[in-house]
Amino acid sequence: MNNFNTSKLSNVWLRRFSKLTCFSTLFLIFAGGLVTSTNSGLAVPDWPLSYGMVFPPMVGGVFYEHGHRMIASAVGFFVLVLAFWLAKSESRTWVKKLGFAALGAVILQGILGGITVLFLLPTAISVSHGILAQTFFLITIFLVYSQSKEREFRTENETNLLVKKLALTLTVLVYFQLIIAAIMRHTHSGLAIPDFPLSNGNIFPAFDEAMLTSINNWRLQTSLSLNTTVNLEPVTTGQVVINFIHRFMALLITLIVGFLSFKAFKLCSQNKKIIRSVVILDCLLILQITLGAFTVWLLKHPFVTSFHVVTGAALLGMSAFLTLQVFPLSFKKRNFQ
Repeated sequence: MNNFNTSKLSNVWLRRFSKLTCFSTLFLIFAGGLVTSTNSGLAVPDWPLSYGMVFPPMVGGVFYEHGHRMIASAVGFFVLVLAFWLAKSESRTWVKKLGFAALGAVILQGILGGITVLFLLPTAISVSHGILAQTFFLITIFLVYSQSKEREFRTENETNLLVKKLALTLTVLVYFQLIIAAIMRHTHSGLAIPDFPLSNGNIFPAFDEAMLTSINNWRLQTSLSLNTTVNLEPVTTGQVVINFIHRFMALLITLIVGFLSFKAFKLCSQNKKIIRSVVILDCLLILQITLGAFTVWLLKHPFVTSFHVVTGAALLGMSAFLTLQVFPLSFKKRNFQ
């Protein structure tokens, strides 16, 4: 009996620790967004130390860059503990492997972060760093769900096939949207279209020389009138295209979420957990659209932009979580034990 109680208590704390790791990862993504939004990526020019120190004076951009490194170190430690805890406590091989996959991802993420600094923010590496952050967050979502009571006691349910397909499609679309967002952020295309909800005064931009001239004139006048520190150098047609693709994907995701919500409320109304997840998803989407609008209207204010980044990650996490809920596969039946 004592062994049973000890095992049960261990499972409770493992469940809690997996959630701590997941939410700390979300906070890390916010801190990383602040580094980019405040142009602090090279505020500390060396790595792994900061100006040759473990803890430099936290002034100016150093606060954001070194702060990001400190949070990343804490998350890395959490993942290290979680991976070995799972290896010791888990009977499911796939969960153990996923724990070490998370550990490998966080180590690679740290290396990419160092390369980003040492090679002076190369776009390809910076974008890869951002994409891996979202991928790592997804892994933590899977680990949290693997330890949840819902996963532990679930059985094959009768969730409508269309709801399952919509949830999975949404997760894939949000993931690709965040890849586009990373490209947009690190190619300085965030204000390549200066207005919202229209695009340079049109529903569909012309993508011609006149459009580009109009946008660049606005950027020049805004820089001169506000003396802003926002990067408002001339943009190219390619940057405008990246920005517009991001907006188009946002519209597509909004339509998918709306349709998914309608079907879920209609077909899964008796499943309170799924309905709760759908409501949270709807709220996150509304918040994300609002933050996206204010990101444009406030000329990429660092904190607004960073909250937009982290809400995008939360939207991905919630989409993945809902997908896991509506696909209650029996891992035992499929020989994943």
